Amino acid sequence: MPTIQPRFPLGATVITPGAAAAFADANVHPAHYLQRHRHGDWGEMPPEDQASNEEALTEGYRLMSSYAIAPHTTIWVITEADRSVTTLLLPSEY
Repeated sequence: MPTIQPRFPLGATVITPGAAAAFADANVHPAHYLQRHRHGDWGEMPPEDQASNEEALTEGYRLMSSYAIAPHTTIWVITEADRSVTTLLLPSEY
Protein backbone atom coordinates (compact mmCIF):
# COMPACT_ATOMS: atom_id res chain seq x y z
CA MET A 1 0.00 0.00 0.00
CA PRO A 2 1.50 3.40 -0.97
CA THR A 3 2.44 5.78 1.82
CA ILE A 4 3.20 9.50 1.98
CA GLN A 5 6.67 9.01 3.48
CA PRO A 6 9.42 7.20 1.56
CA ARG A 7 9.64 3.61 2.77
CA PHE A 8 13.31 2.97 1.98
CA PRO A 9 16.39 4.69 0.54
CA LEU A 10 17.06 4.34 -3.17
CA GLY A 11 20.84 4.59 -2.91
CA ALA A 12 22.53 5.61 -6.16
CA THR A 13 20.10 5.63 -9.07
CA VAL A 14 21.13 4.36 -12.48
CA ILE A 15 19.28 3.95 -15.75
CA THR A 16 20.12 1.66 -18.62
CA PRO A 17 20.39 3.07 -22.14
CA GLY A 18 17.27 1.19 -23.22
CA ALA A 19 15.22 2.53 -20.32
CA ALA A 20 16.47 6.08 -20.93
CA ALA A 21 15.39 5.82 -24.57
CA ALA A 22 12.00 4.38 -23.57
CA PHE A 23 11.35 7.25 -21.16
CA ALA A 24 12.32 9.77 -23.85
CA ASP A 25 10.09 8.05 -26.42
CA ALA A 26 7.16 8.02 -23.96
CA ASN A 27 7.83 11.65 -23.00
CA VAL A 28 7.70 10.84 -19.28
CA HIS A 29 10.26 11.48 -16.54
CA PRO A 30 11.87 8.61 -14.61
CA ALA A 31 11.67 10.54 -11.31
CA HIS A 32 7.92 9.95 -11.16
CA TYR A 33 8.42 6.17 -11.23
CA LEU A 34 11.31 6.29 -8.76
CA GLN A 35 9.05 8.10 -6.31
CA ARG A 36 6.23 5.61 -6.80
CA HIS A 37 8.67 2.77 -6.15
CA ARG A 38 10.22 4.46 -3.10
CA HIS A 39 6.80 5.02 -1.57
CA GLY A 40 5.68 1.41 -1.92
CA ASP A 41 3.58 1.68 -5.08
CA TRP A 42 4.83 -1.46 -6.81
CA GLY A 43 2.96 -0.73 -10.04
CA GLU A 44 1.77 -3.69 -12.08
CA MET A 45 3.45 -6.36 -9.94
CA PRO A 46 1.25 -9.43 -9.24
CA PRO A 47 -0.17 -9.66 -5.69
CA GLU A 48 2.34 -12.35 -4.66
CA ASP A 49 5.26 -10.16 -5.78
CA GLN A 50 3.80 -7.16 -3.99
CA ALA A 51 3.62 -9.30 -0.84
CA SER A 52 7.27 -10.32 -1.38
CA ASN A 53 8.21 -6.63 -1.59
CA GLU A 54 6.42 -5.93 1.68
CA GLU A 55 8.41 -8.75 3.30
CA ALA A 56 11.60 -7.46 1.69
CA LEU A 57 11.12 -4.10 3.42
CA THR A 58 11.53 -5.73 6.83
CA GLU A 59 13.86 -8.60 5.88
CA GLY A 60 16.28 -6.61 3.74
CA TYR A 61 15.71 -8.30 0.39
CA ARG A 62 15.72 -6.81 -3.11
CA LEU A 63 12.69 -4.70 -4.11
CA MET A 64 11.16 -4.64 -7.57
CA SER A 65 8.42 -2.63 -9.27
CA SER A 66 7.00 -2.75 -12.77
CA TYR A 67 5.34 0.16 -14.57
CA ALA A 68 3.72 0.54 -17.97
CA ILE A 69 5.05 3.89 -19.18
CA ALA A 70 3.43 3.64 -22.63
CA PRO A 71 1.45 1.06 -24.59
CA HIS A 72 3.68 -2.00 -24.98
CA THR A 73 6.47 -0.42 -22.90
CA THR A 74 7.23 -1.66 -19.40
CA ILE A 75 9.95 -0.40 -17.10
CA TRP A 76 11.30 -2.28 -14.12
CA VAL A 77 12.71 -0.53 -11.05
CA ILE A 78 14.96 -2.69 -8.87
CA THR A 79 16.51 -1.65 -5.55
CA GLU A 80 19.27 -3.94 -4.34
CA ALA A 81 18.95 -5.69 -1.00
CA ASP A 82 21.54 -3.44 0.67
CA ARG A 83 19.68 -0.36 -0.70
CA SER A 84 22.93 0.89 -2.30
CA VAL A 85 21.61 1.09 -5.89
CA THR A 86 18.29 1.42 -7.67
CA THR A 87 18.22 0.62 -11.38
CA LEU A 88 15.62 1.54 -13.98
CA LEU A 89 15.69 -0.92 -16.88
CA LEU A 90 13.68 -2.63 -19.57
CA PRO A 91 12.71 -6.24 -18.82
CA SER A 92 14.78 -7.29 -21.86
CA GLU A 93 17.86 -5.75 -20.22
CA TYR A 94 17.59 -7.88 -17.08
